[in-house]
Amino acid sequence: MIYQSADAWLSAPNKRVLLFGMSGLGKTHLSNMLRAQGDWFHYSVDYRIGTRYMGELIADNAKAHAMKVPFLRDLLLSDSIYIGSNITFNNLTPLSSYLGKPGDPGRGGLPIDGYRKRQAQHRSAEISALLDTGHFIDRSVGLYGYPHFVCDTGGSICEVVDPDDPLDPVLTHLSDRTLMVWIRGTEAHTDALVSRFDRAPKPMYYRPDFLDRTWAEYRAATGAAEDSVDPDGFVRFAYARALSHRQPLYQGMARWGITVEAEEVAETATPEAFDALIARRLDAARRDA
Repeated sequence: MIYQSADAWLSAPNKRVLLFGMSGLGKTHLSNMLRAQGDWFHYSVDYRIGTRYMGELIADNAKAHAMKVPFLRDLLLSDSIYIGSNITFNNLTPLSSYLGKPGDPGRGGLPIDGYRKRQAQHRSAEISALLDTGHFIDRSVGLYGYPHFVCDTGGSICEVVDPDDPLDPVLTHLSDRTLMVWIRGTEAHTDALVSRFDRAPKPMYYRPDFLDRTWAEYRAATGAAEDSVDPDGFVRFAYARALSHRQPLYQGMARWGITVEAEEVAETATPEAFDALIARRLDAARRDA
């Protein structure tokens, strides 16, 4: 780890930290709080994916739908209107809408082959965005003069790395430049996330082998043909399984850094409290080593 003790962290003139874990446990909450203080550069991996690496795909998809409307088609062909993505750190809907859900087109689903293609695009984009972390650390200091840096990762980071490989290129890049911090939730957090997702199911990225297995299991359980699968039904079916699948991957990634509890994160309201939390966990990790 780039900080070997609480003292090393607290005295560091340039703090570099990366937050990872399940979506909904406080990564963006902490990142927004630190950025608002004024000394922290906030690098959002999902924002980078949706702008630099998938922005054109997202915009072209919106244009393809607009081209089906004669009025909008004429305006687009004459360059009279512009269609773009209004993605922000706190509104990633354009990215998730493009990723979509597989199943019945009549219910907003995508054909499974097209869905797999978009999943592969997301995987490539996420790896590239994670490997841009070093560039943005340098940029945050050299261009903007921020002393500190927080990388806010997406929940699917664990799907694009191998925590058991000591030479994993993404984890090596990240751990060489940042202190990796796992925000660990409890079973109660998992239950709450599942309940929230059930009310408003959203698209997400799955590792290819997990997607193929879960897709087959859902179709076997429902008897649905590929083009008649309920898109929301499938992603609800997959979500709890995805959280269970990701937990050991996050745990493996935690060996590359330190762990904080989601309850602690919820109580962290200032940069000073964040510094103290990281310092405590670094000392605990040192004692346990």
